[in-house]
Amino acid sequence: MSRVRERLASRAFSLTAVVIAVLWTTPTLGLLLSSFRPEDEIKTTGWWTVFGSPHVTLDNYDEVLFGSANASGRLAEHLVNSVVITLPSVLFPLVLGFFAAYALAWIDFRGRGALLVGIFALQIVPLQMALVPLLKLFSQGWLFLPAWDLTGPARFTHVWFAHTVFALPFAVFLLHNFLAGLPRDLIEAARVDGASHGTLLLRIVLPLAGPALVTFAIIQFIWVWNDLLVALALSGGTAETAPVTVRLAGLAGTRGNEWQRLTAGAFVSAFVPVLVFFALQRHFARGLLTGSVKG
Repeated sequence: MSRVRERLASRAFSLTAVVIAVLWTTPTLGLLLSSFRPEDEIKTTGWWTVFGSPHVTLDNYDEVLFGSANASGRLAEHLVNSVVITLPSVLFPLVLGFFAAYALAWIDFRGRGALLVGIFALQIVPLQMALVPLLKLFSQGWLFLPAWDLTGPARFTHVWFAHTVFALPFAVFLLHNFLAGLPRDLIEAARVDGASHGTLLLRIVLPLAGPALVTFAIIQFIWVWNDLLVALALSGGTAETAPVTVRLAGLAGTRGNEWQRLTAGAFVSAFVPVLVFFALQRHFARGLLTGSVKG
């Protein structure tokens, strides 16, 4: 371990990391600069020419966010739809997964190990395979479940259900690994003092599980925010329910030569998840490292 640490701290490794970071971020920098350039310059010159003759405009963002209701504008309305879709799709599996993870970690019952293995195995099922069964469930029902043939904003329920169901196995697995590593002496001492499972869950386990909860929330938030397939298939794709990714796909499909709108729309869509990540990155790092070192 000491040799590995010395190599990772060497100047050569640091220089290599800097070079890789620069190469990785250069295309993103070009996309960002292009989003502020006038249309005629984007279509005739490369983004690097902005350093020689800087012409900056906010017209691209104004048209994309608040423009006409065709394929080139009104992205702000779809940002609201993305928020409506993403927040419940994060909270539902977060809460349900936390309760399930606690039960699997600290409540003894028959078949607990087999259930945990089954939950872990569910992570390999791709979401794409379930789209047709989900659409059939929503339109026709299944067994004792009635059909969910909803229209308008009510179709947000379909998207919430799909994201919640497919996020639960990962949420339970991630949170269980964290909760199972909590000090047993602490849990046993609280039980000796008469604490019920509700008290343990809310007053002891929940504060300690903050980093793990934030880690899952960030991963799920970015996944749902950037999702196109589920939103396009289950939300209906209308202006009332379609998220920003569906609008961007339409923008790229109908105006593939309108680079000034595509670049601005891409950064409008990326702004919220980047903001969420940087706001919670400290907790995210703690959640990833928690449990990796004993003692």
